[in-house]
Order: sequence, then C-alpha cells, then structure tokens
Amino acid sequence: MVSPLAHDDPQAIGPYTLVARLGSGGMGTVYLGRSAKGRTVALKTVHEHFAAQTEFRTRFRLEADAARIIGGQYGAEVIDADSLAPTPWLATEYVLGPPLDEAVVFCGVLPESAARVLGAALCDALAQLHRSGVVHRDLKPSNILLTALGPKVIDFGIARAAGDDRLTRTGSTAGTPAYMSPEQAIGGEHTAAGDVFALSAVLAFTVSGSPPFGSGQPADLLYRVRYADPDLSGVPDGLRPVLARGLAKDPEQRPDTTELRTLLHDGGGDFAEHLPDTVLAEIARRAAAVWQPQPPRQPAPDAHLTTSAADPRRPRIGRRKLLAAGAVLAAGGAAGAAYWLRDDRASGRGNDDRAGAPRRSPGGASRMSWKASVGDSGQEADLFTVGDSLAFVSEGGLHFLDARTGKRRGVNEQIISSDAVASGGRGLFALDDTDFETARIVPVNLTTGAFGTPIAEVRHIAAGDLRFLGAVGRSLVLEGETRDGWQRIAVNSRTGKEMWRRPMSDSGNAADIMATPTGSSLIRSDGERVSLIDARDGTTRWTTKIPKKMSGGLSPGARHSFSADHLFIGTWELLALRLSDGEVAWSFGKGREFGASYEPGAQHYGPPVVKDGVVYAMERLKGLVAVDAGSGRLLWEEKGDSLDYDFSATPAIGDRYFYASPDNDSQWIAAIDLRTHRVAWTFASPWGDVGGLSPTITALPKARRAVVMRATSVCAVPLE
Repeated sequence: MVSPLAHDDPQAIGPYTLVARLGSGGMGTVYLGRSAKGRTVALKTVHEHFAAQTEFRTRFRLEADAARIIGGQYGAEVIDADSLAPTPWLATEYVLGPPLDEAVVFCGVLPESAARVLGAALCDALAQLHRSGVVHRDLKPSNILLTALGPKVIDFGIARAAGDDRLTRTGSTAGTPAYMSPEQAIGGEHTAAGDVFALSAVLAFTVSGSPPFGSGQPADLLYRVRYADPDLSGVPDGLRPVLARGLAKDPEQRPDTTELRTLLHDGGGDFAEHLPDTVLAEIARRAAAVWQPQPPRQPAPDAHLTTSAADPRRPRIGRRKLLAAGAVLAAGGAAGAAYWLRDDRASGRGNDDRAGAPRRSPGGASRMSWKASVGDSGQEADLFTVGDSLAFVSEGGLHFLDARTGKRRGVNEQIISSDAVASGGRGLFALDDTDFETARIVPVNLTTGAFGTPIAEVRHIAAGDLRFLGAVGRSLVLEGETRDGWQRIAVNSRTGKEMWRRPMSDSGNAADIMATPTGSSLIRSDGERVSLIDARDGTTRWTTKIPKKMSGGLSPGARHSFSADHLFIGTWELLALRLSDGEVAWSFGKGREFGASYEPGAQHYGPPVVKDGVVYAMERLKGLVAVDAGSGRLLWEEKGDSLDYDFSATPAIGDRYFYASPDNDSQWIAAIDLRTHRVAWTFASPWGDVGGLSPTITALPKARRAVVMRATSVCAVPLE
C-alpha cells in the first residue's frame, strides 16, 4: 500500500525522485520513485546499519543478480542498481498488482482453478531460477505479486546459488518459518526441492487462507514444519493430494517444478481469465493509482498533522480490458491508461456511494475520524493501548498511532511478534532477543519506536522460546524455557529486579495461549484450560477445564470480560466463572432456539462485553443478547430483523451503542442502540469489499473513539 514519505526520507535516490513509500520492514524500505523522464519504479534500499556490513552488501548485489536471472516475465525487471552507494539501492519496475497475501486477505481465498493456474506459472518462474543454479529460499505470499499478465516473484534477499553456504552463518536459518522446508528449518541445505515445498505451502494458503503449519512463535512453527503433518483440511479435494506431495518431509519424495506443473494442469487461457473479479478490480485500482497525486510528506514528529480520510475506489473492469490496460501501462502510456482504467464515476454512476462514510439514518453516526495501514502484508495485526497511543504489531513492525487523530507517532521494525511486547500503565516494553541465549527487556520510545536502555536480562535456551505473558501493574510476566526448565518469571518494570520465578509443569501450545490482566492477577487460557495467576507472587490460584465443545471462547483473539466477581466467556453457552475459585456461577443459552441451521457442537456466543452490571454478547444466527451479570437472567435481545453477524468477531460498547461486526466483507460496524435494541446505522469499509479476517473493534473511552481493525487496516469512528 502506498503511504506518505516520512519527514526524514531522502528527496531522491540515485537518479530517481522519491514519490511515496511502498513498504518498510526489518531490513530496509521500498519507495515509489520516478525518473526524470517519468518512468515509475520501485526502489529498494537497506537500513544504514546493514549498509555498513560488507557481507550484507554482497547479499544485496546477489539479490540484484538473482532478480536479473528471473527476468521481467516472472519477476520485477531490474532497471538499475548500486550496491556500492552509501545507501545501497535497487530499482525495478513497479509491478501493477497486489501481493498474494493482501489479495487473499482483502479479496478472499482464490478458487481452485485460479490456484492451479497461479501454481503452474510459479513453477515456470522457479524453473527459470533453478536452471541457472539459483534457489529462492524465501518464497511466501508477500513475495508474489499478482498482475493481469501473471504472477511475479520478488525479494531475492536470501537467494543464492545451490550448495553455496558462504553467506549463511553456522547454525542460523534464513527464511520465513511458516513457509520453510524441513531441511531449511534445521539450517541444512535448501535445494530446489525446498522451493517446491514453499510453493506448495503458498498454494495451500491461497485456497484456505491459512499456512499449512499454522501461525505463532517461530520456534513452534519450525517444530511443526519438521515434525507435524500439514493441515490441508481447507484445501479443495482435487488439490489436496498434489500439495501433500509437495509438502513431503523428505525432499526426494517431492515433485520437481516440471512434474508439479503437470499435476496442477492449469487449464490454459490468459492468467486474468482465472482470477476473481475482486482481485482484478484491485489490480486495476493499483494501476490507476500510479498516476494519481501521491500523499504529501509527513511532517516532523513535533509538527501538527491532520489525517486525511481519503476515498480510494476499486474500479470494476473486464478481463480483456485489464489485459489491455496492463500492456498500455507497461509501455508507459499514462494517457492511454487513464482511458482504460477509468471507473464508473466517469459515466456518472456511483457518485453517491462514498466508501468510508457511515451509512446512517438522520442523526446517526458521524463520519470516519481517521484511517491508516499498520503493516506491509495481510498478516493480522495485534493491538495494544498505551496511554493515548495505539500500538500495532504486524510483520511490518511495531507502529504507534495517536488514538484520537490517527497521527503516526513512531515505528520499530525489529518487533514483529506480539508475544515480544507488553504494555504496562503508560509504558511499553519489548523483548530484544537478538542475542541467541539472552533476552533483554527494554522500554520502547512511543515517539520514535527506538529501544531504550535495557532494564533486565533473562537467559533462555534459544531465541523465540521466551515470551511476554502480560503486564499487571509494575509486574512484567514472562514465560520461557530456561536452563532450569520451563519457568514463569516476573520482573519489576521500574527497577528491572526479578520479583519471583515459578517452575511450569507444562509449557502448553504457544499458539493457544492468551492472557488478560484483571486486578492484581492474570487470566491465562491455553486450549481447554483457564487459570488465574496471582501476579504478585506467581501462584496459580485455580485452574478450570472447559469442555472441548465449549472452549472456542478460550482461543487466541477471543476477548474475555470481567466484573469484580466473574470472568465471562462466550462459548457453546455464555459462561460466568467465579474469580474466587474458577467454578461456573451460571450459564446462559441451553435450550435456546437457533433455527434450522443449528449445530449442536458449534460455538454459539461471541466474545462478551460487560458494562454496568450487564453482559452483552452476539448470539449465533440471531443477534445481540443482554443478560444480568450476577444471575445470567435474560434482560433483552435485539429487536427487528437482525443482520447476519460475524458473531465471533471482537465487539465493543459505548454509552449509547453496542458495536458489532456484520457478516459482510464491505461493512465493518453495525451500531445497535442500547435503548431501542435495534440497529441504528452501519459503517462501510473505507477500503471497499476486502474480505478476509474478522474485524476487531476496540472502545477507547478516553479518546472517544471506536477503533476497528481488519488484518493490517485500521480506522476509527467517534465512540458514542
């Protein structure tokens, strides 16, 4: 996604004037640039501290060489490069299309036919590399761009000649854990067969929306890649055996790119003919956006900034028209492209459909307050609140925004895991585990994103084995594998002094763990278990096992709510557990009518919210219910014809409205009036029909904002 230049970004790099940012990560920044003759390019640069390393400059030069090998048909054509400049840079064509991960998140999973033609084209791209003796080593959805003419593979930062280990440090692994081959995960040689493994994992994500080995901490992912069977339950039946072969643990059992292409049998025809209309519209929107005025450079951090509520549209055009537009743009024909890519507004249609404005009855909701992007890929971001700042963790790093205005405050590109972050009071702390066996707990500057002076060090077995559980008052609680086994540790956030240390009998599955502070304690859930941990001394006060059919409310991302006496969980029923002993105080929902499509084993209640002695939760197939927090007695339920809701999405509540998420990819909020018990208004996505992950809505009473987030896109409306 295009974003404004930062105040300290250079005016130009080499002969190219910088226009906007395309993305930024832990290694460097990619800019949108233009030559003196108007040619648009993508300019990749590296961070200053990497530029000082001879080894990294060599990697950068090899990346340019690999990009030249794959060529303009299967990759972004290399236009120019300078690996010897003070800041090394690489200029390639600006590819007119979204990364595959964003396409899946925003437009939905691809149908089997589209995945087959995509996979066949990627087999051709990898074969081009392999014939030259080069392996990619980091094939993943964000490194594949979808264009009208076919996919293009990018980012060869760790590509190398097969068998060449000179640029791989002993004992290290390079790549993305969710898409690594088993041999790569243990630091072994990654051959062409490893690229086939990664491609098979990419295609599984393309049709199911999830990597075949799940998500979570790198250490857990690497373990699953090496030892667990891939989860292909979401893959269409016809494609499942093909991908299962590509994901074989033994490299010798995998097909090569030629055989895999045959197994995929793409069906022929133009690539665009197989893509869904939503993806074609996104390609067209990005193509048109190249010639639109770019956002102004961001002011310095101490300058006043008023955010813009821009209104990007997604033009709908036919496949043949899109192919013609791609040819025009590839030739640099701006005027021709403007004709081919004009949308319905040029003919007078759709002028009143203002994306981003709440659709409301008179006197309803006000307009959107702000919107922003907090990452470079479709991976879902995690939200933390720190004073009047919002902190979002995604693959693009840790981003800080002002909760009221949306103003960007800072970014730290080293932090890409929410388990490495804890917010306590008005401070934010991170785990800096660049040292393999020692993690440093560091404060994070909310203005610049920079790490402060470490307050403590914790020795552990390996990087990734230590994680924050949460923060309660001055206690920063961590869990990890130390030389003395798995332990839970608390460190004082002011002094850095270790407060207590407790052994853990079972570490649990990191992907299932979630913790929420309440009073002086932490509620920790792990699969079917929920426990109350006293943050003052580390004692586990109680542990309760929730029946498997009812444990959906304990899954990561499902928010629990608390009163002074109870923990509320939305599961197969709506449950209240006593905080004193973990026993069930009451349950609600047994015997309720759910209509013809009722499923006895399904989760029926979404994440609950409690306010003023009332528990609110979305009920599957029905709508909002309000029950008494003390007794579980039904007080009222939504009136009228309820919308279809994404009842599992995280809701929020204000003084006047309950904010729920419609089960509609183009609408993100439905405001239910707490007095009339009816839907008062709905809020349309400012990005159009994006699909993908469920929205998360967070109420920020001090900032008077309701913040809604989907993947790495976030916006806010006034909280009422």
